[in-house]
Amino acid sequence: MENNISTLMSDKPSDRPVKSHKKVFAAIDLGSNSFHLIVAELKNDQLLIIDRMKEMVRLASGLNDKGKLSKEAQQKGFDCLARFGQRLKNIPDKNIRIVGTNTLRKAKNGAKFIQKAELLLNHPIEVVAGREEARLIYLGVAHSQSDNSENRLVIDIGGGSTEFIIGQGFTPSYTESLHMGCVSMTLKAFSDGQLSENNFKIAELYARLELQTIKNTYRNVGWVFATGASGTIKAIGKVLRAYHDKKENSEPYPGITAKGLKWLIKEMITQEYINELELDGLNIERQAVFSGGVAVLYAAFKVLKIDSMNVSDSALREGVIYDLQGRLSHEDVRQRTINHLLKQYHVDTRQAQEVEKTLFSLYQQVQEEWSIQQFSSEQTLEWVAALHELGLSIAHNQYHKHGAYIIENSDLPGFSRREQHRLALLIRAQRRKFPKQDFKTLSQDCRQSVTYLAILLRLSILLHRDRSENALPEIKATAKNQKITLQFPDSFFEQHPLTLVDLQQEAEHLKAIKFTLALD
Repeated sequence: MENNISTLMSDKPSDRPVKSHKKVFAAIDLGSNSFHLIVAELKNDQLLIIDRMKEMVRLASGLNDKGKLSKEAQQKGFDCLARFGQRLKNIPDKNIRIVGTNTLRKAKNGAKFIQKAELLLNHPIEVVAGREEARLIYLGVAHSQSDNSENRLVIDIGGGSTEFIIGQGFTPSYTESLHMGCVSMTLKAFSDGQLSENNFKIAELYARLELQTIKNTYRNVGWVFATGASGTIKAIGKVLRAYHDKKENSEPYPGITAKGLKWLIKEMITQEYINELELDGLNIERQAVFSGGVAVLYAAFKVLKIDSMNVSDSALREGVIYDLQGRLSHEDVRQRTINHLLKQYHVDTRQAQEVEKTLFSLYQQVQEEWSIQQFSSEQTLEWVAALHELGLSIAHNQYHKHGAYIIENSDLPGFSRREQHRLALLIRAQRRKFPKQDFKTLSQDCRQSVTYLAILLRLSILLHRDRSENALPEIKATAKNQKITLQFPDSFFEQHPLTLVDLQQEAEHLKAIKFTLALD
């Protein structure tokens, strides 16, 4: 295996066809307001954007009062993704990453939307947590700015959430995702369609309430530069720039300022209605949700005491590309996350390494026969072997449940919610009664593969229960459908009678899921 646990512990679109090349990457951002696709090519260690597509889907507007996406909103999203799918056909699967954000995190029928969307794109979709979204946004912005060692504040106003990040260089130190965005705030404070002073005050109050959770921490840490990212802030920047350029003065454009935002709100109020809003630099497609975004940014300026802000052309999708390229060049942030967990929870790494060796050996022998899905890579085996005893730091009793809870509910940089859920299921299923009800949260094909992995993990852990420093002899495994046969050397069970009892008990546990464990 290329990376093992000991390694972990060391520290308008163009119409030209996309080239089929291993150095071409694609990222799709399924945002609450817009869907974005970018295609980039790696040249001389630099990622160059060679194609872009963007459509205002406004998925967040399709959430009803029961938290479900309307059929109309879903269909609009599917139509967009069908077009995006054409751009992905000549790009290697491993070079593609698709992420979903706030609306797909919230939608109660989001899983069904994702299932159909994956069929259209022929590629998995990762719904990322708010702080992971913030990390990826910062990564995209940082690569578009000059490198420096001073603190940088990055704000990204999306359709359903706004991300706030403070970091240095390419490393974020503070990441937060607040539940307010240009679509959600427009629906909440401007539902009557009026650009009134009262509506702006209401929107500012809502935003201030959200900002209270980060106000003191962010102001105390401080920053030298403030940067805004994504469509809302870029649109605000264009409007303020157009206003500045019309004035007769020789002063350089100061960027986005509190004074500029105050003028913008006053100007919007004079126009009275959202559907009649006209501003130089404002695209008609953004008109419907612009007021909510302006109110969020104005509140952020006042609460965090921001002096001025420049605008970045890069955001989440660029960050996804850089993160993906890093994974393929063995700079995977997920490995650093695993490292941190191993140290934080004082995991016995020697025991984890022994379990990993046996797990990998069994996996290699049965993977082809069982046709385990591709997501179950060698890396997944490393992670689950490394983390299976995580819960021991809390209590030995029910430690598999404690470990599963930690993985399911922690903010794990680099991991999607789906990856965390699968890891949590595997850790939960490592011992005692097999939790078949929990596995029903997975699709049928995925459920079978994860079940096979759980069985291999259970056997590997069981075979190292005595925590002996002596290496296990070669164990041969053969598999067919719902059966695995383990063949041990002669006299092995005479020397390890407790292991035989454990395996016999395990055979009984597996009968509950109609699976056969045979010993030879």
